[in-house]
Amino acid sequence: MDTLGCWLPFLSLVFLSSTASGAIANYGMIQPQSPTVEIGKNFTATCVLYKEALSTAEDIYWTNVIEIPKDQYTKINDSAVNVTISITENTEPWLYCKSRQLHSPVHGILLTKEYPPGKPTNLSCEAVQSGQRISPYLSCTWVSGLKEPQSGAKYTVHSSTLFVSEKDFGKEPYKNHTQKGSGIVDLSTFPYYVLLEIWVEEENKLGKVQSDHLEIDANELAKTNPPFGVKLIPENEFPRSLRVEWEHPISELYLRLRYHIRFCTAGSKEWFEVPQSDTENYMKSFRLQDLKPDTVYVVQVRCIHKGGGGHWSGWSKSAEGRTPEAKPASKPDVWRVIVPVEGRGEREVQVISKAPVESNGKIREYDIRFPNGKWETVTVNNTDLDSSSQERKITVFRKTAISDSVKAHFAVIGRNSVGVSPTASLVIPKISQDLPHVEALGWYNHEGKLWVKWDPSPINMDNLSEYVVEWVSASDGQMDWQREHKHRNQAAILGNLQKFTRYNVSVYPVYSGMAGKPMTTVAFLEQGAPLEAPALRLKRIGKYDVELEWFEIPLDKQRGIIVNYTIFCWLNGKEYLKETIPPTTHSYTLKPLSSHTSYVVWIRASTINGSVDCPETSFSTLKYAPGQIEGIVVGVCFAFLLCVLAVLILWFNFKSWIKKIFWPDVPNPSNSTIATWSPDFPSKPDTPKEGALANVSVMEVEADMLDSKSLFEEEKTCLPLKKDKYLSEEHSSGIGGSSCMSSPRQSVSDSDEGSDSGQTTASTVQYSSVVASSGYKGQTPSLLRPSQGPTQQPTFARSESTQPLLDSEEHPDLLGQESGGQTQRYPCNPYFRRWPGASEDGGQPAAEFNHLEMEGQGGVAMLRFSPVDEISQQTTPTEEGQSSDGQPADPICSYMPQLNGYRPQ
Repeated sequence: MDTLGCWLPFLSLVFLSSTASGAIANYGMIQPQSPTVEIGKNFTATCVLYKEALSTAEDIYWTNVIEIPKDQYTKINDSAVNVTISITENTEPWLYCKSRQLHSPVHGILLTKEYPPGKPTNLSCEAVQSGQRISPYLSCTWVSGLKEPQSGAKYTVHSSTLFVSEKDFGKEPYKNHTQKGSGIVDLSTFPYYVLLEIWVEEENKLGKVQSDHLEIDANELAKTNPPFGVKLIPENEFPRSLRVEWEHPISELYLRLRYHIRFCTAGSKEWFEVPQSDTENYMKSFRLQDLKPDTVYVVQVRCIHKGGGGHWSGWSKSAEGRTPEAKPASKPDVWRVIVPVEGRGEREVQVISKAPVESNGKIREYDIRFPNGKWETVTVNNTDLDSSSQERKITVFRKTAISDSVKAHFAVIGRNSVGVSPTASLVIPKISQDLPHVEALGWYNHEGKLWVKWDPSPINMDNLSEYVVEWVSASDGQMDWQREHKHRNQAAILGNLQKFTRYNVSVYPVYSGMAGKPMTTVAFLEQGAPLEAPALRLKRIGKYDVELEWFEIPLDKQRGIIVNYTIFCWLNGKEYLKETIPPTTHSYTLKPLSSHTSYVVWIRASTINGSVDCPETSFSTLKYAPGQIEGIVVGVCFAFLLCVLAVLILWFNFKSWIKKIFWPDVPNPSNSTIATWSPDFPSKPDTPKEGALANVSVMEVEADMLDSKSLFEEEKTCLPLKKDKYLSEEHSSGIGGSSCMSSPRQSVSDSDEGSDSGQTTASTVQYSSVVASSGYKGQTPSLLRPSQGPTQQPTFARSESTQPLLDSEEHPDLLGQESGGQTQRYPCNPYFRRWPGASEDGGQPAAEFNHLEMEGQGGVAMLRFSPVDEISQQTTPTEEGQSSDGQPADPICSYMPQLNGYRPQ
C-alpha cells in the first residue's frame, strides 16, 4: 500500500500527459513540471501557450479547484503568464492553466508538498554487553528535525574512528540508512579505548541537514550487564551493619567500572542509596552501616564506566539479609484495659504490651511488677512477629483488681536474646482524680489511611506529655494503639485496618504518665453500602396513619455510618409519601393516609457510599379508627338518654300545656247552647258570660224595618229543605248554626251522587247562639214593635266548638225519609225568619244584611234573627202537622236524633 501511494501521483501525471498528447499537450505547458513545493512558502509557475491554442495571454486563467484571483498573475509576454500561490497543508495538489477560448485545460501539474528537512537532535548511542565482551553493533537514537513525520524522509547514521599518527589524520566511515528515528551501525569490532565520531544526516526532496557531530570515547558507549552474585553477610560483632559482595560483569581488561548500591528494609518501597563517592573505586564488596539490629534488608547493585560517562547497567537481582540482634534500645509500649466492677468499689485492670519500637531483636519474655510489688515473668509465644514488622504482637497480662480510691503502679521490662530493655511504667489514677479530655474529636480518610483529628484541652497543658490513640474493631474486638507527640493534634492510624469495618477510636491525653478521660468516635477506613437491610415491622395500623418500627442493622453488616433512613410509601404503583428519618430514630408514624386504603411501604438505609432497601410490606388502613364505633354507640345512647330526660322534664313541667296541645278539651254537646234551639227545650234565657262576649258579633236591626206581620208569617212557615242541594259558603248564615237553613260547608261543585260528607272538612261546624244585648246582665230582651220605639240590638255569640255535625245536619237529604217510606218532617227552628221587606216575588231587600239564598216557590227569601222568647211566643204549634188556622203547617226544622254518635275528629 505504501508503494502504491508513492507511485499514484506519478501514474496520474502519466495519465494526464497521455491524455493531453491529443488535446492538451498541443496547447501549451507549465514550468516547472511536477515540482516539490515547501509548505509555508510561495510557489511560482509559468504557463506558456502554443500557436495551436489560438489564444493570447489575456485569455489565460489559473485554477486550483477554484479560479485564482488575477492579482496573483504576472504577464511575461503575449503567450506566457506567471502565477504565484502560497503553499499550505490544505493547498490542492493539482494546478491548471486554462484558456477562455478552449473547452479543455491548456496544461496541469501535480504539486508535492513537504516540509524542509530539520536538524536532528539528542543523538545518543550505546553498545550493550554480549557474552564477556561488548557487542560491535552501535545502536543510536535521535529526534527528527521535521515538523511532521514524512514518509519520504531518509536518515543516514555516520560513524568513524578518529586516530592521530605522525603522517596523517584519517577517517574510517560506517553508514546505515533508515527511515525511522533510530538506527544501528555495525562497527565489526567494538573499538575499546578509541575515540569515535558519530552524526546523523536527514534528507528529503527539499534538501539535506546534518546533526551535531558527537565525539566520544567508545568505552563510554558501552552498557554492561548488572553485577552478579550479590549477597549480604551479617557479622555478629557488628549488629548494625551488613557486608555486601558481588562479581564484576566484564573483565577489567576491557572496561574498568565503578558501582552504585541501594538498600531498604524488607517490605518497604523506600530505597536508601549509598553515596557514589564511596564506591567510585574498582571494588567487589562494601559494608553497609547504621542499620537496625535484627532487621531484614534488601540490597541491589549496578555499574558504569569508571569515567562517569556512558550508560548505567541495570540493577542486579535483590539480595536479602538480616542484621544480628542487639540489646533493646527502647521501652516496651505498655497500655491497659479498665473494666469497672459494679457494687464493689473497684476496677478490673488488664495490662497489655507491645514490643519496644527499637527492640533490636525478638522479645522473648516480659517481666511485670504488679502494685503489690511482686514480679512475674511472661513468656512470649514464638509465633509472634518480630519487631521489624509494623504490626507488633500484643502481649496480654493477667487481670488485677484495684480499688477506685487507690493509685496503682505497674512496671514492665522486655528481654531478648542479647539483653533487657529499659523499664516502662504504667500509672492507673484514682477514680476520683479528674483529668481533662480532648475536645472536638473527628476523623477523615486521606490517601487510603484513616486520620484522627482533635483539639487539645486548654486545661493542665503544662503536665501534658503525649496522646494515646486507641482503636477497637467492632466486629471481633481486636484492639491496638499508638502514641503521638503532645504538640500534634492529628494522626494517621498506622495499624492494619480493614475496609468496611467499624472502629471505635478513642484519644487519651496523658498527663505525667497518667491517662485522662477518653473521647471516642466511630470511624471507618472505607465505607460501603450495608450488607443487610433493616427489618421493618408494622407496629400499629390506624385509620389515617400507620406506625412503623425497624431494628438497627448489626454493626458488622453496616459497613459504614448510617446517615439516614428513607421511608417510601406507594399507592397504586406511584409514590405517595417519602420521608427522611435521622439515623438515631427507629420508629416513625406515617401520615396522613386515607382510610380503608391499601399501601406498599419499605425503608432504605443509607451510608455516604451506598444504600440498601428492605423488602416491601403491604398494609391497609382501617375503615374505622380504634374506639370510633364504641364512641358512636356511647354517643347515641347518651343522646337518647338526654332526649328521654328532656322529654320527662318537659312533661312534668309543662304537662297541662302539652296535654292541651295534643289532647284538646272537646265540649260536651249536652252543654252546648244549640240544645236550646230545639222546640222541645224550654225557652230559658241563657245569659252569656262576660268573657264569652269577646268573640260575639253583633247585628243591629232597625226597629222601623221590623214588620210584625212578616215576622208572624215567618213563624208559621219555614223554607223547605231541598234534597241533594247545599248552600255555598258565601250564602251561609255566617254563624255556623244548625238550623233548617244550615248545611255543611261543601263546595257547590261537589258531586251529588252520595259522597260521604263526613269525609270532608265540612264535617264539623261552629255552633252559634243569639242572646239579647241589653244594658244589664241577665235581662231578657224583648223585641219592640216599630211603634214602641227602637228595638234592642240582639247579640250573636259564636261557639268555637269543633263538635261534629249530627247525622241530620251532615245528611240533610235524609230529613224527609223514614224507614217505612213515609216522609218525616222535622219542625224548623224558629230562629230563622224572612226579613221584613222581602217581596213575595223574590225581590232583594234594600237594606244590606246577611242573607241566605234558598230555593222555594217564592225564589229568594231574606231571613233575620229573632230573640228566642219572641219566637216562642209567636210560633206555637197547635197540633202536629197543622197550623193554628187549620192549614197544613210548614215542616219544622230541628235536629235529627244522633244515630251513630260523634264522628272521629
